[in-house]
Amino acid sequence: MRRILFIALTLASTLLPGLAHAWWQAEWAYRKPITIDAGPQAGAIGSDAGRMPVLVRLHTGNFKFEGVSETGADLRFVAADDKTVLNHQIEQFDPLLGMALVWVDVPNVSAGTPQKLWMYYGNPKAPASGNGQRTFDPDYTLVYHFAEGAVPPRDTTAYGNNGQTAAVPVEGTVIGKGAQLGAAALMLPATPSLAVQAGGALTFSAWIRPDQLGARQAVYTRRDATGELVVGIDQGVPFVQVNGQRSAPGQPVQAGQWSHLAVKAERESVALFVGGRRAASVAAKLPALNTAAALGADAPAVASGAQSAQATAFAPFTGAIDEVRLSKVARADALLLADAVSQGAESRLTAFGADEQQAGKSHFGFILAAMPLDAWVVVGVLGLMMVLSWAIMIGKGRSYGATERANEIFIEHFREAAGAPLDRLAVNNTVPQEVRADSSLWRLYEVAIEEMRRRHDRGYDLNAVSSATIGAIRAAMDGVMVRETERMSKRMNWLSTTIEGAPYVGLFGTVIGIMLVFVVAAMAGAVDINSVAPGMAAALLCTAAGLGVAIPALFGYNWLASRSDAIGADMAVFVDEFVTRLAEEQGEGRAVAQVVALRA
Repeated sequence: MRRILFIALTLASTLLPGLAHAWWQAEWAYRKPITIDAGPQAGAIGSDAGRMPVLVRLHTGNFKFEGVSETGADLRFVAADDKTVLNHQIEQFDPLLGMALVWVDVPNVSAGTPQKLWMYYGNPKAPASGNGQRTFDPDYTLVYHFAEGAVPPRDTTAYGNNGQTAAVPVEGTVIGKGAQLGAAALMLPATPSLAVQAGGALTFSAWIRPDQLGARQAVYTRRDATGELVVGIDQGVPFVQVNGQRSAPGQPVQAGQWSHLAVKAERESVALFVGGRRAASVAAKLPALNTAAALGADAPAVASGAQSAQATAFAPFTGAIDEVRLSKVARADALLLADAVSQGAESRLTAFGADEQQAGKSHFGFILAAMPLDAWVVVGVLGLMMVLSWAIMIGKGRSYGATERANEIFIEHFREAAGAPLDRLAVNNTVPQEVRADSSLWRLYEVAIEEMRRRHDRGYDLNAVSSATIGAIRAAMDGVMVRETERMSKRMNWLSTTIEGAPYVGLFGTVIGIMLVFVVAAMAGAVDINSVAPGMAAALLCTAAGLGVAIPALFGYNWLASRSDAIGADMAVFVDEFVTRLAEEQGEGRAVAQVVALRA
């Protein structure tokens, strides 16, 4: 029964393709599954990172760039529920080169169960998405992608903390384009959103690639009247320095290779991260910082009386930098590790599945979308009738097939035993058990043999088979044949009901639907083809559904009826053949005991 229902539901899904596969919106023709896996076998970030912007790196190895807009304006990222649209920001999109960099705002990156999201594309009429600034949560106060070229870098957050000096662009960085440092400092603005209170929280992160390793190279510096914060490299060893207090040496970086650096200040310590992992820390609080910061060189000191912090100047950093971020909070360790893992050239956090194409929302799909509730009720009733009728047809077909095969095997055994006692097949158990279970001819044979045994047990003189005895045996076999015919016709009346009733049920839905269309049109006060056509089409779909249920049931009923008639004909022929053989073998005074070897 489970198999029958499965087949019926599969057939129903082919009739209703719009219901079989969830699709966010019909205007988008394609989608691509993306799996975010931070578990031990993938990202291995150890604990939940929470909300974070995840880099989706598209290239010809995982995306064909066919059917998508030239600017990527039709890209949409939707959660696994196919309802929640996720914010995204396009850093670079070039279908000619086969490369795209998109940041997607994932609400929760968990180290437990992998989560799936969908990238939809293929809608030429889709406007460019305007949610790019919301891709980075409000605690990000500055994010530079350096995708603009030889101009001041643009802050992609809502704070608008754009750079104060032009960047020197460099191609082929870890994430698209970057900036070359060394000639002059890349100055950041001094805005209230970037100000840090004494003892406040802060997170700085960036990708760096040193061209050469030197002493006291400044990557990020910020100086105030009496305080300083410096993130730098000393002979290849990253460090963080707060008010002259420097962290202990940790994991070094290599010249010519990209490394992820991050600094997180919270409470009474400032920690340094290399490659997403904690490398060193300083037991100090951040000073109040309200001045402009610098990338790639020492920031100018702010004099306080006769004292100047410029006495501890640092050398410029010579190399490339990419993806600079500042946050006004201390980010989680797992998030910093996830950044380092996911933003590299070979991200272990994201995995891409095969592209899927919508099964084509044709005119039929739009009709389904226009169907009112009453039409869905009618279609639901017709669907139930279809499932039941198909279940009956499949079940009857299998039953009739088993009976026909068993009858063929039994009749071969019966005819091979010609000349032997009639009860040889019953006594010797030469007929297989599965044949006995399925063959209607065996049940006719069995009742005839049993009738002869009962007459012997009652003491009848069976030295010869009389016409009365043969008539009694035939009557017993006819009774079994009637019961077999009733068994084969069981539930066939449902098929005839479906054939006759389904079109009327569909017509009922059509009449109700047309009535509602005219009522709504009259209430609206205007009638035109565009207002009534969808409702009329949806109403007519009920009649089409009724015919779609009745027509297969009609064909199935006729097919099953012909097979049932054939089995009935086989039984009638067998009764005649058995009685004739009985009369021939037991006639002319031969004792019935010679034919039926009865057990005491």
